[in-house]
Amino acid sequence: PDLGRRFAERKRCADTECSMLMCRGKAMQDFKGPDCRFVNFKKGEAVYVYYKLIGKSTELWAGSVGSDFGYFPKDLLEINHNYSNEELEMPTEETDFVCF
Repeated sequence: PDLGRRFAERKRCADTECSMLMCRGKAMQDFKGPDCRFVNFKKGEAVYVYYKLIGKSTELWAGSVGSDFGYFPKDLLEINHNYSNEELEMPTEETDFVCF
């Protein structure tokens, strides 16, 4: 199905609101996203993961660097701390894919 602005139909979260941290990692290289839905970071920065897209775009995770929030390729992150082993599957919302 054409998801329009959505990258995926489902996501994995640590809680039903997808507001709890799942894990933290270190950026293995610089990343500059193609638009405002992505979070940019520099190599070595801490990245906090709130949810993981599943299905169509399994390579994208959502997280924060400082006060910025957005998507990034999971392959650029070296996980160094898990906050939760719980992974609930939830539907994505249209608002998951807008710029703030």
